[in-house]
Amino acid sequence: MNATSASPAEPHAPPGTGHRVLVWDAPVRLFHWLTVLSFAGAFLTAESERWRLLHVTLGYTMAGLVVFRLLWGLVGTRHARFTSFVRGPTAAARYLGSLLRGRPEHHAGHNPAGALAIVVMLGLALAVTVSGWATYDGLFGGWVEDVHEAAANGMLGLVALHVAAVVLASRLHRENLVGAMVSGRKIGTPQDAIRRAWTGVAMLMLVAVLSFWWLQWRAAPAGGLTGDGLFAASKAEHHRDHDDD
Repeated sequence: MNATSASPAEPHAPPGTGHRVLVWDAPVRLFHWLTVLSFAGAFLTAESERWRLLHVTLGYTMAGLVVFRLLWGLVGTRHARFTSFVRGPTAAARYLGSLLRGRPEHHAGHNPAGALAIVVMLGLALAVTVSGWATYDGLFGGWVEDVHEAAANGMLGLVALHVAAVVLASRLHRENLVGAMVSGRKIGTPQDAIRRAWTGVAMLMLVAVLSFWWLQWRAAPAGGLTGDGLFAASKAEHHRDHDDD
């Protein structure tokens, strides 16, 4: 997920030049990869009764991650804050035009097109998780399930577009943007660098997610989140409802 402020002193820096500096803090990087894992896992288990609890667990995980990202976008490091990278459609169109011309604008953090994608993706993630919660609890009728499916498909399409854009931008910038979201380092000037990685916050995030997964596992029927126990429990509940009728 890619988007932040242009390097003011060098908005059109030649691709592949400059030093690698710390741009992405640890919480942003962990949010990115946990969201990738949660969405991919939830999407792949969406149609399976046997894997339903895993699907729900990953959906709730994504909801918590989005809430964290919204808060971190207000109080986090420079390139994580929304005020530093959200620029609107005009800036996004200008950046895309620079890509097509083969002279991409250099941005230390998120580029304007990536920023726009992030905002839309966060909105879709909220729609997916809220509608998923309502569907799971049987609230508001069947139309909520349609909203859930449409939002999930829309998010999948945006993710595919984002991946393609990252590959293209990596080639044009001559920089591994996927690797940058692992190491936190991108090409930039010393003025672009952040001072701290905030690893402690990322560790707390990871502990919170793993603890939630553990609690879900403990609360699952015999067999765990993905085993036959959950499937058997679901069938037993179905038969009980049938017998009551």
